[in-house]
Amino acid sequence: MSGAFSSVAATRTGLGRLLFCACAATLVAAPALASDGSNDWMRFPGMGGGGGAGAAASSQSYDRAFVREWEANPARGYPTLSLQNIEPMKAAIKRYTEIVKDGGWKPVPEMTLQPGANDPAVAVLRERLTLSGDLKEASSAAEHFDAALEKAVKRFQASNGLTPTGIVDKRTVAALNVTAQARLTQLKTNLTRLQSAARGAGKKYVVVNVPAAQIEAVEGDKVVSRHSGVVGKMDRQTPLLTSAIHEMNFNPVWHLPPTVIEKDLIPKGREMQKKNQSVLLRYNIEAFGSDGRKLDPTGVDWNGGASRNYVYKQQPGKDNPLGFLKINFHNNYSVYMHDTPSESLFGRNFRAASSGCVRVQGIEQLAAWLLTDNGWTAERIEKAKETGERQDVRLKKPVPLYFVYITAWATEDGVVQFRRDLYQKDGVGPTAAAY
Repeated sequence: MSGAFSSVAATRTGLGRLLFCACAATLVAAPALASDGSNDWMRFPGMGGGGGAGAAASSQSYDRAFVREWEANPARGYPTLSLQNIEPMKAAIKRYTEIVKDGGWKPVPEMTLQPGANDPAVAVLRERLTLSGDLKEASSAAEHFDAALEKAVKRFQASNGLTPTGIVDKRTVAALNVTAQARLTQLKTNLTRLQSAARGAGKKYVVVNVPAAQIEAVEGDKVVSRHSGVVGKMDRQTPLLTSAIHEMNFNPVWHLPPTVIEKDLIPKGREMQKKNQSVLLRYNIEAFGSDGRKLDPTGVDWNGGASRNYVYKQQPGKDNPLGFLKINFHNNYSVYMHDTPSESLFGRNFRAASSGCVRVQGIEQLAAWLLTDNGWTAERIEKAKETGERQDVRLKKPVPLYFVYITAWATEDGVVQFRRDLYQKDGVGPTAAAY
């Protein structure tokens, strides 16, 4: 894979620095783009609905804080799994079929382009964005990167899962250069996925769109809240599943699953053992034998086979990678959704960094919505977080849950959305995953 995958660093606190995740998985013609501000996803600085951290940032040197805020706080927008998206999807397929028939688009040169630039590559960029519908204004100076082109770049970035900085960087070029044929294939493939998933979704549900690394709480075909997430790495992919959320564990004990023990804990244990150090003491992990007896953490031989058969636990606390809340649903993959003691990854554009489970930014808001029928309030959830008291709560009404793989879709306003083909399930090769 491209450098986008290798650039994710394990910047966690406590045990999270050792282990990326707390679990392991086995594996009608609508307009091409809405007018400014008509879609919450498209509201960003310089686009008529923007504000926030990046509003004052120069397009020449955008504020990194804007990137973090944009990625960690996605706008609600339209629901991904909606029957209202099917006709716009068909319209998008019709449009892209015509683009392919006419020869597609030229690749944009691999170079950084900023507003104010004058370069022959700008003319190629302008043509590319005109074909996809992101740029509507003509210009008498085709090689000049003007304000209208900057807006078009931001539109493209926002609808392709990139932070709308207006600067054509390496990732933006990679997304621009996914061929029209590949995008058409993705639209057709995802129409089938969307039709199946949308028809099965009820009035109230939670959906995790894995390639988008986002979670939506949906009720009455409206997004109640959308959350940034962290999903599985390439070698520990988040599984696709249908289930129902039935229980919440507040301030949970973490039981290390087999894959994390094998791939993370034992190798780290061996490494530290060579230095006469204990990985269990370092990360406040308890080891138990088959008889349930707690073992001396300094007596575990990480080079012996017995270490694979022990039970490992970490008590609630600031270093527990589950954070203060774990969301349970029945599945065959030993995965769950959870909080995290460190939120640094939520502010990154590439968030495939777990061992299969899904970390949820702003999980308190999601929990309050899930526990509405139980009479819980946001204040009560905050209190549970502050006190650190262990508590398990079963939902009075389980809420349907879907882990889906949707990399291309269109919404009722006509905006066409694309995301990385993270696990290369679309059959278009690596280019749609390389940004």
